[in-house]
Amino acid sequence: MQIIKAALVAAIGVVALIFCLLPGSAEENRRLALTVSIDGAIGPASASYVKEALAEAGERHAEVVILRMNTPGGLNSSMREIIADVLASPVPVIGYVAPSGAHAASAGTYILYATHIAAMAPGTNIGAATPVQIGGPLPGLPSGTPDKGDKDKKDGDQKGEPKDAMTAKVTNDAVAFIRSLAELRNRNADWAEKAVREAATLSANGALQAHAIDLIARDPAELLRELDGRVVEVAGGKTLRLATRDDVVEALDPGWISRFLAVITDPNVAFILLMVGIYGLIFEFMSPGAVAPGVVGAISLLIGLYALNLLPINYAGLALMLIGIVLLTIEAFNPTVVIGFGGIIAFLLGALMLFRSEAPGYHLSWWVIGTTSAVFIGLALVVLGSLRRVGRAPARVGAQAMRGLPAEVLDWNGTEGHVFTHGERWRARSAETFKPGEMVEVANVVDLTVLIQRAPARTGEGGMS
Repeated sequence: MQIIKAALVAAIGVVALIFCLLPGSAEENRRLALTVSIDGAIGPASASYVKEALAEAGERHAEVVILRMNTPGGLNSSMREIIADVLASPVPVIGYVAPSGAHAASAGTYILYATHIAAMAPGTNIGAATPVQIGGPLPGLPSGTPDKGDKDKKDGDQKGEPKDAMTAKVTNDAVAFIRSLAELRNRNADWAEKAVREAATLSANGALQAHAIDLIARDPAELLRELDGRVVEVAGGKTLRLATRDDVVEALDPGWISRFLAVITDPNVAFILLMVGIYGLIFEFMSPGAVAPGVVGAISLLIGLYALNLLPINYAGLALMLIGIVLLTIEAFNPTVVIGFGGIIAFLLGALMLFRSEAPGYHLSWWVIGTTSAVFIGLALVVLGSLRRVGRAPARVGAQAMRGLPAEVLDWNGTEGHVFTHGERWRARSAETFKPGEMVEVANVVDLTVLIQRAPARTGEGGMS
């Protein structure tokens, strides 16, 4: 009987264990298609988001990662980070320009060419990958600026050839980069070069016919059906046959780091943080012990500098801004007008020069520059006016401030005694004799002794007697 009982207990335990493991096994065997969405300009936040998503896809053994894009372009550095992560990914990355009406211009075209399989939804377009640079050489910087594309198209007779050596270097570097991606993925390298040199664009159908992409799909479900059975080569030369027909689509949201970067790497936000930080520290030095301006200023300044470190800035512009702020501060303490005017000019020029990229979404707003300048100018004028009023007002400290103040005699003996004035008990002297409780007037202060005299008597009409 004991053996039978032991066998029953063991059987029950095995059955319970099987039932406990079944859901987990089903969960692990479920094939996933993780979706990463890039909407808007490509920057440090987008690069961080893609890196995190690809790492998670590898950990969860996802079948594919669908990189959905709707972007006008962005920063060259962030674009190259994303491409490097895509090329090193052990999980196939499917570039997908969607939904209908979306586009993958400029940097988006480079990224689409780097993905293992490129797809587009009907009514979308790619291209306009001509490099754009402002304020200094930025090799390979793509941009989705329509004006540049139109200009290059008008120069079609010259095949979009650059007019100077620096532009030639930037353009040729971008052409070599996108051609290498096209050759890696066996796509149309000639059209890719045309997209760079002449800012050429293609619709979804045109891109499919030109072999710039691999397929057209209306939605993720159709995309997965089209991907099923295709063979791709991932990092390390490993070949995979996709089985995506029954994949479960799961969207990956950006982590808090990516969301934080998305906020602070907005050039306008970074600019405002920098200004708040600098003036917070200035106010703290002006009023030591206030604490709040110093704490807020230090935190804002550090976050602003971190954001600027991630963005393509012009250090000459930053230096001009700092010089302008210093001059405005000097003007507040030593009014000369000339210094203040020079500070305003330096600040405005520095703000205009600060960001050297013309990539979409990465330039300062005129409203931010104008509002910040108006605030600083107004602050300088208010401080200047206050200092002038203080200079013209009578003294409020020391002996000069106490002359003429009324005082009450507390006790008196001969030529000395004590009086109460200015909220304090003072030792007093005078050639005259007074009685306790008598009201007198402070004539002067010598060391810590007040010299007093009788207050002039007033007539009934308010005049002196």
